Amino acid sequence: MALEDVLEAVPELQGERDVEPLAGGLTNTNYRVTTPRGRYVVRIAGKDTGLLAIDRVNEAHNTIAAAETGVGAPVVAALPELDALVLEFLDGEVMDAEKLRRGDRLEAIASACRKLHAGRRFLHDFDMFEIQRGYAQVVQARGFRLPDRYLEFEPRVRELEQAMRERSEPTVPCNNDLLAENFIEVDGAMRLIDYEYSGNNEPSFELGNVWSESNLSLEQLEELVTHYYGRPLRNKVARARLWGLMSKYGWTLWGSIQDGVSELDFDCWSWAMEKYDRAVAEFDGPEFERLLADVQRSD
Repeated sequence: MALEDVLEAVPELQGERDVEPLAGGLTNTNYRVTTPRGRYVVRIAGKDTGLLAIDRVNEAHNTIAAAETGVGAPVVAALPELDALVLEFLDGEVMDAEKLRRGDRLEAIASACRKLHAGRRFLHDFDMFEIQRGYAQVVQARGFRLPDRYLEFEPRVRELEQAMRERSEPTVPCNNDLLAENFIEVDGAMRLIDYEYSGNNEPSFELGNVWSESNLSLEQLEELVTHYYGRPLRNKVARARLWGLMSKYGWTLWGSIQDGVSELDFDCWSWAMEKYDRAVAEFDGPEFERLLADVQRSD
């Protein structure tokens, strides 16, 4: 059993211990291990996650780099031969979308992102346009389900890509998967976990991903952008919003692939459709063209 192999391979986990599963992992299995020496998290990679563009060597490297900034959890052991990571357990309050939508933690989120983004560069880059294209190839090659009208939006996505490439931001180390549950509040500061999709990326993607994943209001997105950049910037709000749209469109196919391969008791298709429906509303909405223009602004 992979878990037993990990437990026996790491000195901190050996001897007297209590092991319990942790909920929430969709592309890995997590356990909390309590020993007289402390509490730890064991993360074991799930099945066929390579189809989702997850690189476990990249994940381990970036998890260690994130820990160096004080934002990520300290790393106890990286075990690539067992597809596992062992981390110190962060004892704090796990966020959820409802908590983030209250709006009182936006400054702390921006602060955590800035701290992570100031760290040493990650191993690989992350490009949502490339990720989405790769997912589309997998979905079509394997005959997985494709949402109605999905390919109809490809011309708009190419417009979006061209607009974003023309005035790109310098890239920084990003988590790229900022669902609310990946934030843990410890002693009043936000910590960030789960670096499966991490890579060097535009900081505005990170902010747009927070907005999208927790379905924050547009006013909250503007506040988050203001906290991050230190002042309200119309082009950065537009950029973050469009990255949020692109993440919804791209992660939709993540759900399609997981629907086809995952053995977890989780409705990946419904998860994907919730994101896709919100993406469609933005593609069909009246502000798409204005947002494309706004990203070209200097303020």
